[in-house]
Amino acid sequence: MEDVTRIVIIGGGPGGYEAALVAAQLGAEVTVVDRDGLGGASVLTDCVPSKTLIATAEVMTSFDTSHDELGILLDGAEGRALEVDLGKVNRRVKRLALAQSQDITGSVTRAGVTVLPGRGRLEPHQAPDGSRRVSVTHPDGAEVELVADAVLIATGGHPREIPDARPDGERILNWTQVYDLGELPEELIVVGSGVTGAEFAGAYQALGSRVTLVSSRDRVLPGEDPDAAAVLEDVFRRRGMNVMARSRAAAAKRVGDRVEVTLADGRVISGTHCLMAVGAIPNTAGMGLEEAGVRLKDSGHIWTDRVSRTSAPGVYAAGDVTGVLALASVAAMQGRIAMYHFLGDAVAPLNLKTVSANIFTDPEIATVGYTQSDVDEGRIDARVVKLPLLRNARAKMQGVRDGFVKLFARPGTGIIVGGVVVSPRASELIHPISIAVDNSLTVEQIAKAFTVYPSLSGSLAETARQLQTSKVAEER
Repeated sequence: MEDVTRIVIIGGGPGGYEAALVAAQLGAEVTVVDRDGLGGASVLTDCVPSKTLIATAEVMTSFDTSHDELGILLDGAEGRALEVDLGKVNRRVKRLALAQSQDITGSVTRAGVTVLPGRGRLEPHQAPDGSRRVSVTHPDGAEVELVADAVLIATGGHPREIPDARPDGERILNWTQVYDLGELPEELIVVGSGVTGAEFAGAYQALGSRVTLVSSRDRVLPGEDPDAAAVLEDVFRRRGMNVMARSRAAAAKRVGDRVEVTLADGRVISGTHCLMAVGAIPNTAGMGLEEAGVRLKDSGHIWTDRVSRTSAPGVYAAGDVTGVLALASVAAMQGRIAMYHFLGDAVAPLNLKTVSANIFTDPEIATVGYTQSDVDEGRIDARVVKLPLLRNARAKMQGVRDGFVKLFARPGTGIIVGGVVVSPRASELIHPISIAVDNSLTVEQIAKAFTVYPSLSGSLAETARQLQTSKVAEER
């Protein structure tokens, strides 16, 4: 009888469950050790819940910003036309997250994977036959030991906390706790202007909260395309958000039924609630990783190469625990690559320059490939064209004023190497650019492809045509 390869995966998020599906398909015996429920933070407390909340906010924003221009009259109402039942919204959020987790569990178990509840710990020594041992502590305290030919660590991360601003789950919250709110925060202070902070600030502003966004940097979304960040910050301010730049939060405390946030310069701001969105910490503590030879970065993340190997033989890692790029799609790809590599299937190393990402603000910001900073700092030579959506016929019809399409193309060849879309549903519009980047398509090829008229996608082709024109002029 042929030996079966044994795979143990610690963590059931996108990196873990996608790896499990691949390994099972390739004939391995797979066990997933999971603490909170398959889907991980992405499904249960982060991506799926936040985007479900944002879906309600999008409806509010679309109506508030365009109903008058589109000729929709309010029947005797004054002021705000709609109100949100946040308790009902959050019940829907939790219901959809749980349903998604159950769907994933069903898919994984149907594939023949064993799901074992508990916490996994990697034992320090590799056996003479190359196998690894994982100790699992069940929720009831019982322990079991698993033997594996390869182990994948996919344990994700948890919200970072400021020592003097510990969440209490009632007035001072992290992003996993906001879905327990039964009523809309009247005055919400959001600390942190990265992706998570910007998404929640925009969503709660749309839902009806008065929002103050505290940013320690010069602008919102400091790590993103500067033109896109400028559009979003302008939209935030225009809709009434108080955006405080260069303002680092030092502490937050309850004062009766309010929260006071103290800034590093001594200023104090007050609100009914405070959301801390100041990054994440990898879940690597207490797992025996360093004792087993797994190298950790100073940040606590696991070092991996481009096929998800760690420094310890037979041990792989995927997802937010690696600190590579905190996206569910990247976690899933890292997990799949790890299994393809270990089980001897054809595999291409992870290429971050083909990863598309989206920020679910309003408007959305989608990106792929090389960036404006790559061009500005000389990491790549590329021509850039940016086309405002104001010129687009469909945008005018929908009352859309904010946004643009930006493409980056190599001089000479015209190969598209990156792009940015700022618009409603940018997450859908980025896909043609992702295909172009992944397959080294040229501006000529994108420009010649038919688009529907009128459509927002028409701006993609028009931007490519402008790059094509500049290329011809350059050659002359």
